[in-house]
Amino acid sequence: MTKGQKEKQRREMALTLPEQELPNPHCISIQEELLPYPDLGPVVFGCLKQTTSLRNWCLQVAHSPWLDYLSVLIIVLNCVNLSIYKPGEKKNNTQEILDFLMFLYFIVEMLIKIVALGVLGYKGSYLSNHWYKLDFFINFGKLMDIMFEIFDIHLQFCQVLSPLRLISRVPSMLNVVTVLLGTVPMLGNVMVLYIFVIQIFAVVGVQLWAGQLRNRCFLGEDIPTKYNVSLSPYYMNKYEEKLPFICSRDGKSGMQHCRDVPPFHQNGKTCALAAHEYASAVNGVVSSGAGASVNACVNWNMYYNVCRPGDQNPYMDSISFDNFAYSWVTIFQVVTLEGWAEIMFYIMDAHSCWSVIFFVLVTVMGSFIMMNVCAVVIATQFSDNMKQDAGEQSVGALAIARLCGKLIGWLQAIYSKYNRHKVHPHGGSSRIDDSMIYQVWRPFMEKLKTTVHSKLFDRLVMFAVFLSIVTMAIEHNDQPQELTRMLQISNIVFTIIFVLELIIKLLALTWTYFTDSNNIFDFVIVIISLWEIISKADSRLSVLRAFRLLRFVRLLHFLPYLKRQLLVLKRTMTEAATLCMLLLFVIFIFSVMGMHLFGGKFFFETQHGNIIVERKNFDTLLWSMVTVFQILTQDDWNVVMYNAMAKTSKWASLYFIAVIILGKHVLLNVLVGIVVQSFQARRFSSMDQDSSLPSCESTSSTPEILTPENPAQTDNNSNGPTGPNRGLSFSLCCPRINNAINAAPGDDSAPTDTNGGNRCLNLIQKMVNWCKEREEWSCYVFLPQNRLRIFCQRLISHKLFDHIILVFILLSCATIAMERPAIDPKSMERWVLNTAGYVFSAVFFVEMLFKVIALGLLFGKESYCRSAWNAVDGFLVLLSLVDVSVSLASTSEKNMLGMLKVLRLLRTLRPLRVIKRAPKLKLAVEALIASVKPIGNIVIICCAFLFFYGILGLQLFKGKFFYCLGQNTVNITNKIECLSANYRWVQKVYNFDSLPQALMSLFVMYSKDGWVNIMYDGLDAVGVDQQPITNYNEWMLIFFISFMILSFFLLDMFIGVMVETFHQCQQNQKKVDTALLENSTVSQDQCKESEEIPYYTDYSPIRRSIHTFCTSNVLDLFMAAVIFLSVMMMTIQHYDQPLYVEKITDYSYYVFTIILIIEVMLKLVAFGILRFIQSRWNLLDIAVVLISILSIVFQVMDMADSIPINPSILRVCRVLRLAQVLKAKKIRVLLKTIIKTLSQVGNICLLFAFFFFIYAALGVELFGRLECTNDNICLGLHQYANFKHFGMALLTLYEVCTGDNWSGIMADTLRGCRPDDEGCSNYLYWVSPLFFSSFVVMAQFVLVNLVVAAIMQALEDSHENKPTNFCLPLEDEDELEQARPSAQNVGPSSSHDGPATTTQMDPQ
Repeated sequence: MTKGQKEKQRREMALTLPEQELPNPHCISIQEELLPYPDLGPVVFGCLKQTTSLRNWCLQVAHSPWLDYLSVLIIVLNCVNLSIYKPGEKKNNTQEILDFLMFLYFIVEMLIKIVALGVLGYKGSYLSNHWYKLDFFINFGKLMDIMFEIFDIHLQFCQVLSPLRLISRVPSMLNVVTVLLGTVPMLGNVMVLYIFVIQIFAVVGVQLWAGQLRNRCFLGEDIPTKYNVSLSPYYMNKYEEKLPFICSRDGKSGMQHCRDVPPFHQNGKTCALAAHEYASAVNGVVSSGAGASVNACVNWNMYYNVCRPGDQNPYMDSISFDNFAYSWVTIFQVVTLEGWAEIMFYIMDAHSCWSVIFFVLVTVMGSFIMMNVCAVVIATQFSDNMKQDAGEQSVGALAIARLCGKLIGWLQAIYSKYNRHKVHPHGGSSRIDDSMIYQVWRPFMEKLKTTVHSKLFDRLVMFAVFLSIVTMAIEHNDQPQELTRMLQISNIVFTIIFVLELIIKLLALTWTYFTDSNNIFDFVIVIISLWEIISKADSRLSVLRAFRLLRFVRLLHFLPYLKRQLLVLKRTMTEAATLCMLLLFVIFIFSVMGMHLFGGKFFFETQHGNIIVERKNFDTLLWSMVTVFQILTQDDWNVVMYNAMAKTSKWASLYFIAVIILGKHVLLNVLVGIVVQSFQARRFSSMDQDSSLPSCESTSSTPEILTPENPAQTDNNSNGPTGPNRGLSFSLCCPRINNAINAAPGDDSAPTDTNGGNRCLNLIQKMVNWCKEREEWSCYVFLPQNRLRIFCQRLISHKLFDHIILVFILLSCATIAMERPAIDPKSMERWVLNTAGYVFSAVFFVEMLFKVIALGLLFGKESYCRSAWNAVDGFLVLLSLVDVSVSLASTSEKNMLGMLKVLRLLRTLRPLRVIKRAPKLKLAVEALIASVKPIGNIVIICCAFLFFYGILGLQLFKGKFFYCLGQNTVNITNKIECLSANYRWVQKVYNFDSLPQALMSLFVMYSKDGWVNIMYDGLDAVGVDQQPITNYNEWMLIFFISFMILSFFLLDMFIGVMVETFHQCQQNQKKVDTALLENSTVSQDQCKESEEIPYYTDYSPIRRSIHTFCTSNVLDLFMAAVIFLSVMMMTIQHYDQPLYVEKITDYSYYVFTIILIIEVMLKLVAFGILRFIQSRWNLLDIAVVLISILSIVFQVMDMADSIPINPSILRVCRVLRLAQVLKAKKIRVLLKTIIKTLSQVGNICLLFAFFFFIYAALGVELFGRLECTNDNICLGLHQYANFKHFGMALLTLYEVCTGDNWSGIMADTLRGCRPDDEGCSNYLYWVSPLFFSSFVVMAQFVLVNLVVAAIMQALEDSHENKPTNFCLPLEDEDELEQARPSAQNVGPSSSHDGPATTTQMDPQ
């Protein structure tokens, strides 16, 4: 385009500007039509043109990049100023001056941009930009803060938000935030459903348990006055309100009553006397009526016998169901799966054991479904938006690459010019000498380069790296001196080897050695190792030796699939760099906000008057950021919230809810989207590569094995169906014998080495021929025509045979579930279980015999062992037979019978045979099996990651995780002082004293449960045999925080693998179901064609008007408002409410019920009974009406005590009507997603049930005898979480599956055995980590992520415009929308159509 054309185009653009964007169009001259900034308003404020000197200068400044650079610098200074804030202290003069100058700068910047752009109403004006609006809001808020400070009111709210200015000035962060803002509409719909679910359960909680958590055991009479003793008004244990004793009132079915209060203890003795018997005590002992002696002290606790509500709820009055607000916060905590089990146990104490059902529903619907729907929506929306912005990002990346290329070219040119202008000062003789040296040196250098680039050299170095890693891995605490010397010598040897490698590579590669980042890394490690040896540095420097094992990553060239997974991880980390920066920015803002809200307030006073500061605090920026990061990981975040609510206000919970929703549910779920996008990109790239290669059905090794060299050999060996393969494999193993076999039996050309050789060959030949002749025989005994074999074949092919075997399988599982250690060996129950075990073993053995006779054992097309399920069955049957034989033969109790029982529990795998009979369940299992290989690779990567940090932790914390256990350890500094004071020197359960223990501790941290306590132990570690000191080495935060950040990436890799494999299995299943879907669409089209004439054409005018009203949006909106008001009336109910509140809620309930009845009656008149009941939403309306009437009847007749449930619960069913009025398209897509997911999750739940059954049975056998006593205090096991019987084991495993305090449960199973501890087994120390780690991997990392994959696939299906299945209730809405256009043309009063179900039926 020429210059004249450009001027013409600019002039046309200026002339076509809308008149409303020009405040004063008459002031514009012809010269002003050529605007320097055509995208902005020509005139602002009525007189400032773009050519005016003031505005022109402001425009140049506003569009200059240096303004943004300066603003970023000022924002960083502002962040530094915020970070040095100390809670409770006033700012010094320097900080106040700095605050004022920065505020003045941003005011000037805002004024410059306002003058340049205009305030409002102009093209490109200041307030038309949302980020400028944020700047204006912050500046205005800061101005208000300054004005309030005059009246001594310190808000500082907008000052905390001032770092948000950085987002609009950093392009990469702005792009991520813009993409995130694009997900807000869909995210808002998810939040509506999320709040809807929490609100339902919160209202139910208020109706059920208002005031229940206040129940305490009070004194039944005035004991302090009567006996002149000092007692608390209600019973409290030694932990007081930290672990309150919550009781169940009389007549209630709670698990804990006042009669369960433990007896009073005095001077270590248990008291048993009543108060009136105390006077008769003599010499400290009194005789009881039975002649036994009891301690002569009064059991004052027996008088705490009245259960009634107190004044305080658990957790410092932070958690309760007393009103809707408290109940909402409590349910939100339960949904986050942190501390939910303790709340459930308290409710079980106060109300009923059946409360478990409520909490399991909350965790399943709220956490496993709704939270994962939130994650999937954010991930998919972010991924889609990132794809749209990929072009712009690629342009930026290309520009950076070109810039780097130019820099490299300039450096190469400078280097070549330098070499060209070199001058030799000594003339010709020096050139001759140089040429001679060059002739000698050049072959040596070429050979050295060849050696360095050879595979042998690389493998030798890798072998040395492997050996050095092994020497670091075998290091442990309290190791022998000989091992220490050997490790020191080996360290010197390996350092010398790596120095030699460095010298050789430097000689061979010269300066090109430093062009490789791996070589630079090796160089740094070698220098550090030399420095450590020469200077004899401390262990802090020797830690860096552990980085040697990162060189072991080069071995991944031999594992290409694992290398691809690492490339996905690398790409994820690269793309998530900006996200991590944004996350750090959000953590900083919330940290500063937390310092202003809670700084200096998290402390408590002990009984002795000592003030102890809570470790999870907001006192400094460092610990505030650590605490916010802990909240994002959701480990003990509820404890921080309890302290905040107790020390400040109950409104403090909003801060923590905001941190979790914005940080955990939004930003960290974006990482899931990045991982899934990386896997999809890898899948598409691999598909492109595969399409360019020729397809091959068999593997590369197959032609080499199966192609014979002699074609005649194939003909000779192809008699049977498996002849070629068998003969060829035999020839590969023993070619000499094969030649003899291929010869004819009577051929004289057979080998005649020796007579012994001929006999051996003839014998083998006869055996092979005999086997070939009986190849179709079963076990070489039963002919195909054998009557017994035919009978067995008919028997196993009969349907009843499978059903009977399944019945025996279920009965066998039931007997296994009945097993528990508390059964008396001589009881009838034990005899019945043993006999049942023998019978089931015999039945399954007979089943195996029938199948072996019918099918054959090993050989044959359909032999028994060719089926994997049959192989598993046979293995389990053999184990059962060995178990039975050993148990019958053994007479002593202490033998290997316990381990054989564990093996016998593998029979519980038999229910897995049901999987192949359930197609949808089979799909989930196929996804699980198909993901074994990629999950195995992720597990390998995670193991390498844990191994690296394990060796690092071993070097850092070896022997330092010990502490002194005693009454007063304030002045104890080391182990010697502890033992001299008769205290115990105890080791932490999770420590780094050896590599296995370090790996176990890191796995606990990896699962996000209990990692904070391990971090505190690491920060407090002083040295070997030294007493810990609080926050002794805060630099160790780098180790723990970096580990947790990397664990987020690796955990999301599990999600990526499961989503990818589930998607592939789903696509395969869709191909199979295509024909069925086509047939269903044909039938649907026929139904639509048959319904051409609307059914309501013959209605009377009154009925037509009722029909029009019932199908209008007015009725929907009115009922939505009625139901919303009804729910709001339910939320105002609370504990200890006045009488008028109860009457208002009752009367409003009557009114709402009447309105619901009128609505149902009108719809029955409008649609008719048949059409009305065919809509599932209408059936829901009928159910709500009937339940509402029943609740009124129960309440009026005062039948609350005669029915098992609270009648007020029935009122909550009205909340379900809210789902019907959620008719926004996107919300309906989400509802459809949830419904489809529930159908799929139901099948996945069967997988959960299988694994839970197996692990629960194993847990009862392994840990059923563990007891918790005062001398042996448990961290996770107690009366409601143990393995004493199968039901309790299931509940405990569910708690482990949710990740709530599972590390404490495993710690209780790891304890050392004591002489008087009968329930402890010596092998638990190594069995327990395997048990829990395998269960956590399967439950938390695999099966739960399979739910995420199902949700993602359901969301993808819901977005597709396909013919849908009418079995889903939401499809009625779609059909309704499709029918409306045709219905509007029927008559003047037919502006609205009938219900969705009308398109499914023929006219009646």
